[in-house]
Amino acid sequence: MRVTVARPRELGQAEVSRWRSLQEADPAFDNPFLSPEFTLTVGELRDDVRVAVIHDGPDIVGFFPFERHPLGIGKPVAAGLTDAQGLVYDRHVRIDPLRLIKACGLSVYEFDHLVAAQPLLNAHHDRHPSPIIDLSDGFDHYTETLRANSGKTYKSTLAKQRKLQREVGTVRHDYAITDVAPLRTLLGWKTDQYRRTGRTDRFAHQWIVELVERLLATRSDSFAGVLDMVYAGDEPVAGHFGLRTRTTLVGWFPAYDTRFAKYSPGLVQHLAMAEQAAKSGIQLIDLGRGEKEYKDKLKTGELQVAEGRVARRAPAAAVHWLMRVPARKTRATVLANPLLHKTADKALKTYGRLRTVLQG
Repeated sequence: MRVTVARPRELGQAEVSRWRSLQEADPAFDNPFLSPEFTLTVGELRDDVRVAVIHDGPDIVGFFPFERHPLGIGKPVAAGLTDAQGLVYDRHVRIDPLRLIKACGLSVYEFDHLVAAQPLLNAHHDRHPSPIIDLSDGFDHYTETLRANSGKTYKSTLAKQRKLQREVGTVRHDYAITDVAPLRTLLGWKTDQYRRTGRTDRFAHQWIVELVERLLATRSDSFAGVLDMVYAGDEPVAGHFGLRTRTTLVGWFPAYDTRFAKYSPGLVQHLAMAEQAAKSGIQLIDLGRGEKEYKDKLKTGELQVAEGRVARRAPAAAVHWLMRVPARKTRATVLANPLLHKTADKALKTYGRLRTVLQG
């Protein structure tokens, strides 16, 4: 195995095409966060993004996108934003993870959404469910599954959509739109949600706003940003921005106008999105890791993603362990315990309300 490390912009068209062909050859890598276009776009905005190109003799057999931080700490590209992480490679080739991170100049590589079939994965890493909507048999089959497993939710969502139409205006759904104005409306709702629930506002970072806008403008058969919005009359009530490959759409930034909360606009939007996505050839919607009630109501199954790290014997790796691992394990304990999770979530929302009052 031979590894060369480059900035994304230094990759040639032949290398990008090889990356794409390796991705499309293996269903385990069918996620837009693993697409070359995603790393190339982030690399335009962040100088710490690198790509390890893995060679076996004269052949390129894999790509490992990562961020290189001080002290040789490695993270996934756009760490904290992505719901799928890892290598895209030919699984017939054996890749030694410690040799790989050493060749990348890393002491440690940490991750929280590592996908399946990864040489970085071992038995000690924590696994977490990532809910999915299976559309491979079409939208009608999906709704039949919903009726069987979440019949009350499905019927009440349709009833609330009819009520929204009666009380506010004709409901319409715009799918795969490219106008940046509704995107900014959606991001405004998302910022309000972050503040309301006590979370950090991702869109306070200008590079993330620019990233989303650039991804919205990226459109090809194999990769695109996908924005959809639900309107009642002339009022935008809910929306979502995600990314797609040819057959997989990832849930990324869903949000709604809280004035219309009683109509469950988020569920209305997700059902409309699933219908249009299925018509456009999408076979799977990955809702992403995380405990959310709407995901439990809409999902048909789950994938598995892993959280952990790969580390060499180095002082920086030991420092990283002290700074990160105990806190991560404590967080995992809280999330795994319903009572602790509910208490922590309530505390964050209280903090969010106080912060809103003080900032107002």
